[in-house]
Amino acid sequence: MKFNAIFFDRDGTLTYNNPDKEKWRNEIIEEWSGKPFELSYDKMIRLFQQAGEGRSPWYSNLDDEKEFFKLYYKFLLLDENIVEDLDIRSKLLLNELWCNNDRLLYPETEDVLKYFRDKGYKMGVISDTSPSLEYTLQQIGISQYFTSFTASSLVGASKPSPIIFNAALKVQNVTASESLYVDDYDVEADGARILGFTSFFLDRSEEHSGRWVIHNLSKIIDFVEEHHSVL
Repeated sequence: MKFNAIFFDRDGTLTYNNPDKEKWRNEIIEEWSGKPFELSYDKMIRLFQQAGEGRSPWYSNLDDEKEFFKLYYKFLLLDENIVEDLDIRSKLLLNELWCNNDRLLYPETEDVLKYFRDKGYKMGVISDTSPSLEYTLQQIGISQYFTSFTASSLVGASKPSPIIFNAALKVQNVTASESLYVDDYDVEADGARILGFTSFFLDRSEEHSGRWVIHNLSKIIDFVEEHHSVL
């Protein structure tokens, strides 16, 4: 089977969070609150739910998303007992942390994208994220490689639901069997494989191994080269 398309997850696959931004956030919140600050996953989800209460969906475009995150940062500050200059401080956090150099590319990312573009593949991103998916990739300088940006918030389903994968396939007018997929979360990579993708779990920690496990994004090129050599 000749592959005609490749889809990537975004966070943890193509990009990672900018540690300098997280450091700045923690330090300024600690300065305002006078106590140590840590944003656990559970706390983040709780604050997201607070910000999204009464909003269905939470956001459907960039303007909605900006308003949502401004409210999210207000709840975050209130959770740290920061009440002075709440609007000013939440707006500062929004401007500094929302779509503002908050993600960085893994070293091999662009070389991999160039390879598949030059080979004529249809290329897309499938991500459990907000409407700013395409915008974030524009800012980081890689949006030009893709012709589809499938965000869970706009599709109304998250990975590993077939709904979001099928939405991405429909936009590119390809089938799962002719498509590759890479994700840094094994459950989501497995979901794509069940649907018919040739799907890889990208485990940068190298804690796992197996036929469908890769430890560096560039290994997907090795697979394609080996696959074509035996056709």
